[in-house]
Amino acid sequence: MTRADHLSGTDRVAEVASAEEAQLVVNIQGDEPLIDPTAIDAAILPLAHDPEIVMGTLKKKIEDRREIGDPNVVKVVTDRDGDAIYFSRLPVPFCRGGEGPAPDYYKHIGLYVYQRDFLLGYSGLPVGPLERAERLEQLRALENGFRIRVVETEYESVGVDTQEDLERVTQLFDATGRGGKD
Repeated sequence: MTRADHLSGTDRVAEVASAEEAQLVVNIQGDEPLIDPTAIDAAILPLAHDPEIVMGTLKKKIEDRREIGDPNVVKVVTDRDGDAIYFSRLPVPFCRGGEGPAPDYYKHIGLYVYQRDFLLGYSGLPVGPLERAERLEQLRALENGFRIRVVETEYESVGVDTQEDLERVTQLFDATGRGGKD
């Protein structure tokens, strides 16, 4: 168990990582119980090859248009290099005027990869107004000038954010025999 005073999951992971020697640390959030191992590998690769990238995560193109307006589905916008520009619970980018084709929307997948030294310093970074407003811990890194590499994946997240999500995942576990029932 970690201390009770942490502001985010990343702060908790930093506490655990401080007792370990690994140079890369992976945080699979509890709301992603079915994450595909190949998606984890994809998120790790950029950091393994470039120590200047201090944090990484995943995105998936939104196929179900209902997810765009769902505040439980965190959206991410990236630059041309694949680095995060912003994460939001609201639809980003906002499509104003309706001219031209609709933009692609991407959802964030709840997995983070960190360079150990960055992770150990994360808790000391000031919490900014964007993190406070959105309640998204990754915004602390962006607000403090750090890059987050976002790798696109085809993995379709089965996140657990609501009671309905929990029931759906429980049914999937039971159907596949991964739920621990005899």
